[in-house]
Amino acid sequence: MHKTAIALIDCNNFYVSCERVFQPRLEGRPVVVLSNNDGCVVARSQEVRDLGVKMAVPWFQIRELAERHGIIAFSSNYTLYADMSNRVMSLLADFSPQQEIYSIDECFLDLSGFKHLDYTAYGQRIRATIKQHVGLPVCVGIGASKTLAKLANHVAKKRHCYAGVCDFNALDADALDALLGTIEVREVWGVGPRISAHLIEMGISTVRDLKRAPPKMIRSQFSVVLEHTVAELNGEACLTLEEIAPPKQQIMASRSFGEHVYTLEELAQAVVTYTTRAAEKLRRQTSLAGAIQVSIRTNPFKPDAPQYQRGLLVPLPTPSDDTRQLVRAALFGLRRLYRPGFAYQKAGVVLSELIPIEQRPRTLFDDTAAQARSQSLMRVMDGINRIMGEHTLHLLGEGLEKRWKMRRGHKTPNYTTRFDEIAVARAD
Repeated sequence: MHKTAIALIDCNNFYVSCERVFQPRLEGRPVVVLSNNDGCVVARSQEVRDLGVKMAVPWFQIRELAERHGIIAFSSNYTLYADMSNRVMSLLADFSPQQEIYSIDECFLDLSGFKHLDYTAYGQRIRATIKQHVGLPVCVGIGASKTLAKLANHVAKKRHCYAGVCDFNALDADALDALLGTIEVREVWGVGPRISAHLIEMGISTVRDLKRAPPKMIRSQFSVVLEHTVAELNGEACLTLEEIAPPKQQIMASRSFGEHVYTLEELAQAVVTYTTRAAEKLRRQTSLAGAIQVSIRTNPFKPDAPQYQRGLLVPLPTPSDDTRQLVRAALFGLRRLYRPGFAYQKAGVVLSELIPIEQRPRTLFDDTAAQARSQSLMRVMDGINRIMGEHTLHLLGEGLEKRWKMRRGHKTPNYTTRFDEIAVARAD
């Protein structure tokens, strides 16, 4: 048995599955979840995949197909999905002391210390626990490295004979190689379309081929990253679990508008709103921003309309996490970017040059009392919004009537985070 056993737990069709938890009638029916402004498909049920619908296809392009086959569309409900994800990750933490939350619907667990366990049975226990307590279907892949665990999860999803759990460590070397020989190289974690096309040109078309490729040749032709991937495919764990997620180097807040915006005032409302959200995320990871970039653009999919797209980086006098200071800088940039006569479709802000708050630069001229007041005010704002709900306390600059707010015509209730939207079961 391998010394290392890494498990990847992945929620199946996560956004769709979250919607199905609260609407069981959707089981077995074709369902899609749409991006902001009900624009493109960002999640598909298996029934929709079987109809040939691709990810990111615009909703308007498949309306006719949707009517023909009864495809049900939902607006993305990220509040619900985030809460369901937190519930899943909290449960998974009980299955191993070492956990890496990789994405909203994926999690790595190190099971190496549980050598007495039957990993397949343990994986089935994980699946049953998540299904019972949260209602979501998951698959479990187990391997001697994170890359192999990813591949094992792919097999668990695609091949029903594994019943949702695939343990590569349970296979002998020949059986594992035979299985890897049936999987296309593009399924390897980190091998994108460009790299896979190059590999295929070199005669490396399956995972087994890549596993057997000379590491030095792979490094010279591609990169040290792909060389590490080859090592991982051979059972050498090069990627460690990140139990604490590293702080983000940039924080972005950007949205398309529900309808076109023409005035500086409305653009300013959107920019203030996005800056406020980004500032909250900044404080959550206890960082300070040294600069903020503001961008605005028209709709590039309307080539007949006048086009305008610009961005501006605004440095801050000193690194800050104060929403008010960030908003002032953002509006300074926006006023220099804005040009009348255009139909604006999107705005966004990016906080950059981030540093940990404990590395705040100190000078003889620092107003420590003002910094303390700022920190206290931001704590109060965040605390009220955390308890009472987002946007309860906000800057006046966000506006009251947000005509530009994104469309969410098919959004379901926030079943798990609002008492007034909690799901109610009725017996007929």
